[in-house]
Order: sequence, then structure tokens, then C-alpha cells
Amino acid sequence: MLPWNASANSSEPFVVTAAADVSPLLAILRRHHVRFVLVGGVAAVVEGAPLTTLDTDIVPDRSPANVHRLIAALQELAARYRTRPELDRFPAAGDLAGPGHHLLTTKFGPLDVLGVIGKDRAYPSLLKTAKRRKLGDHFVTVLDLKTQIAIKKELGFAKDRLALPLLEETLRLRTARARRGRR
Repeated sequence: MLPWNASANSSEPFVVTAAADVSPLLAILRRHHVRFVLVGGVAAVVEGAPLTTLDTDIVPDRSPANVHRLIAALQELAARYRTRPELDRFPAAGDLAGPGHHLLTTKFGPLDVLGVIGKDRAYPSLLKTAKRRKLGDHFVTVLDLKTQIAIKKELGFAKDRLALPLLEETLRLRTARARRGRR
């Protein structure tokens, strides 16, 4: 689980301090100006959910210019496919431009580069419900809890069903806190 500290005042930005193995990874993506939405377990933790996660999941913009920046970042991260060690190769631009999933290992831990999530939700549609959140010294675009919940319900995988009560309760508590703050 990532350590985090949220501002007590709901009108202030939600600030997250990421663990050492996630913050450098995201910093490299940001330094290369890669456009992406942070999704999955790390995104849920950033949004306040008390979860533990083993990897970082992103959905990048698949435009040619962004894929080029993503490749530069992945090279700096020494990314390789982790689920198919026989490939022992670096992801190619053509692969990253498609809707597939790329389960990678990097020098800062596992990184899943996902072309789409849920029912064909790609970067442009995810961006509509994402929020800018501060992680360490950088701002990152993070998928909101409501959309994360909807996607987990769409997929219905066992691990997603297990996380749903925690995500739903986190959303309920954040909504209640926001309402109290507006009074």
C-alpha cells in the first residue's frame, strides 16, 4: 500500500506521497511528457482507497507523438515484458499504438501499459472523468473512483469483485465529506 496524506480541508488539493518504487516511475513518464491516465490499484490508493497493489497501471494516449515519448520513457525505465520472458524484448511502437495490454517489468517495479480498459475505454474517454492529483513533486492524471468502480463492475473479475466494497465505501465517505465541507 502506498503511504498518503490527504488534506483535512476538502477544498484543498488531495496530496499523495507515493512510495519510492512508484514515484520515480511516474516521474520518468512525466519528464518525458507522456500523456496517460493512471488507473488500477495505484489510482484507487491515490483516490483514498485502503488497498494494496503490486503494479502501476496506465492507459496512455496512443497518438504517434505520445507513443514516441512513451518509448523514450520505457527505454529509460529498462522496460521488458514480464509475463512472456521468452520475448525478452522492448515494446515496439506498433504494439503500443494498439489496444492491447503490455505487462512490463521496469527498474522501479511492474508497469502495465494498457491500450484500453473495461469495455474499450481508451485514453480520450478516460480523460473525461480523470482528476489531476499531486504525487510527490509531480501532478498526475488519475481516473476517478466512480469510473474505476464502473469499470470493475463491467469486467466482473474475481479480484475486481473483492475490491468493489472498499472502493464503494471510499467513494461514499469522500462524497459525504465533500457534502459536509460545502455546508
